[in-house]
Amino acid sequence: MTTPHHNSLVEATPPTLDEVAAAAGVSRSTASRALNGGLRVSPAAQASVDAAAKLLGYLPNRAARSLVTRRTDSIALVIPEPDERVLSDPFIGATLRGISAALASTDQQLVLLLARPDEDGGRIAKYLRSGYVDGAVIVSHHRQDGLEEAVLGSRIPAVFVGRPFHDEDLLHYIDVDSVAGGRLATEYLLNLGRRRIAHIAGPQDMTAGNDRAQGWRDALREANLADDLIAQGNFTKSTAYQAMNDLLRQDPTIDAVFVASDLMAEGALTALREHGRSVPDDVAVIGFDDLGGAANTSPTLTTVRNPVVEMATSAVEQLLHLLSKNAAPRETPIPLVFFPQLVIRNSTPGN
Repeated sequence: MTTPHHNSLVEATPPTLDEVAAAAGVSRSTASRALNGGLRVSPAAQASVDAAAKLLGYLPNRAARSLVTRRTDSIALVIPEPDERVLSDPFIGATLRGISAALASTDQQLVLLLARPDEDGGRIAKYLRSGYVDGAVIVSHHRQDGLEEAVLGSRIPAVFVGRPFHDEDLLHYIDVDSVAGGRLATEYLLNLGRRRIAHIAGPQDMTAGNDRAQGWRDALREANLADDLIAQGNFTKSTAYQAMNDLLRQDPTIDAVFVASDLMAEGALTALREHGRSVPDDVAVIGFDDLGGAANTSPTLTTVRNPVVEMATSAVEQLLHLLSKNAAPRETPIPLVFFPQLVIRNSTPGN
């Protein structure tokens, strides 16, 4: 009686580098170089190795490849914010969408680095200096988190989403012109005839918070109006709710408010409603971002469009360029700055 030979569960052995080299008709070292960047490999040999690897289903060992190329094929997305903001802020969600779209066609792995509560950024800075990633995209950074210094000290290729505080001529960044955005919103309110225009600012240890407040202030001063109605939030609904209450206690005659983010504007709308103020008849409201939530508030929110997805995508594209073999190790930064647009909805009159 013949014993059945069961081989259906036996897994095929993965192809080796030697087998790829033999199939391509090149040496093992040539095959290795071709599979790890193509350094000193002729176009004909590269084509042969690529075809052999595809035919055999060869997948390079990432650890071995890293030893050859001195690359990890990983980039970091650095968000120096606590978990609760990362999970709730539409700005960060839109940033993740833009980065994912830009990396979809690459072999790069994304490493997410978050700050711990009350952390000064030292742990993240140390990680960036340690060679675990090839480059970084840095989002939502703060004045004292040490990340600008870490990038300059380690010389790791990095792109900031948002203008850095220091060394703008040495650091690569993508941003929206937040000063222009603050001015755009405030001038629109002035053109509506509003004269007691308050501002709920973002954190002043972030350039976005500073710049949007500066645009508001510039527009009021050019109109010879007081810029005393300002309160600070931290890009959350709860802090904006409190800020709006404080502003109304300071001056009940407020007839407009420019808020530094749409998420904070939602908190301001709640406070205005509780104080019996009609929006937009009593108080006109303008936010900043237009990342989806502005179309769902009551009333719908006039806002300054912040092209976050496009900025994040552009940041990854710039970083990949810096990592490419054709890019200089330390290119002179050329900032890419988007111009904001005002999106008119029902929180301002006449719409």
